[in-house]
Amino acid sequence: MTRAVGYYVHHVGRGHLHRAISIAAELARDGAEVTGLSTLPRPASWPGPWVPLARDDEGVDPARDAVTAGGRLHWAPLHHRGLRERTAAVSAWIAEAAPAALVVDVSVEVCLLARLHGVPVVSAVLPGVRDDGPHLLGADVPDALLAFWPPEAAGMVAPPSLAERVTAVGGLARYAVAEPGPRRPGPLRVTYLAGSGGHELDPALLDAARAQTPAWEWTVLGGTAAWVDDPHATIAEADVVVSHAGQNALAEVAALRRPCVVVPQDRPHEEQRTTARVLGAGPWPVVALDAFPADGWAALLDEVRALDGAAWAGWCDGGAAGRAAEVVRRVAGRGTW
Repeated sequence: MTRAVGYYVHHVGRGHLHRAISIAAELARDGAEVTGLSTLPRPASWPGPWVPLARDDEGVDPARDAVTAGGRLHWAPLHHRGLRERTAAVSAWIAEAAPAALVVDVSVEVCLLARLHGVPVVSAVLPGVRDDGPHLLGADVPDALLAFWPPEAAGMVAPPSLAERVTAVGGLARYAVAEPGPRRPGPLRVTYLAGSGGHELDPALLDAARAQTPAWEWTVLGGTAAWVDDPHATIAEADVVVSHAGQNALAEVAALRRPCVVVPQDRPHEEQRTTARVLGAGPWPVVALDAFPADGWAALLDEVRALDGAAWAGWCDGGAAGRAAEVVRRVAGRGTW
């Protein structure tokens, strides 16, 4: 009998969706029907049904609408039609599908909703300081917690009581692992991954970096530049990647084994700064900075270019999706599908 599994995908950034597609594919290969639930449109490669959810953040004034429910939740605005419709849609799907488990990446409120319907929950845990009430509540409810960094990456999440409960499966990239091959002829190349979740870099700093490195050809993806859905070739052909510290971008850089300058962007809960700090202290081919530097780029790119991209193997070995799917199977009860 085909067994139903749900996968809630948060709409901010691209990493949640990319992880979901990879893990859903693993589960589908094992016979599960995986239903996506999200405000995002259904991706063409999704292997099962898709439940579109209404937005719950339009026209909301956090000061007026008591979105945190007295500090116990992250987002539950009062009297919001979109919130009513999305929670009703999730509940209706649960009532119809009777899922074996729901994967949540990420939402405290969806974790609670599923558990109140008696559905086992597997939740993703993001890097950073997650010691506030809603995060701790959201971590207590699931049957398992997934982290998309390797077990060796100590200090990725706080408090320690949360860190010791996660199953770290490694960096999860949508690309197959590819060891560095022969360099394509031409100028030295640097790819800057600015991200899709918000961009605060002063364009003058980027102009200065380019002016200091006339021997390098710069390609900018994301941020204020045009978005590219699949940056595989641009990353793979770069001599050096300069990236924000988002989990998806770093996993893809790691999968393609490119040495990297990591410049964290400001995010809630110190998410990217925590990741950059751990990377900078570890064995990975990274130079981690606190901010995008105004000068010194020629020497910096030469230093990073000399790093061995193969050292990313400990961060991303290509098996994270399979390990994550195994956790979901265990929670769902593998013998029942």
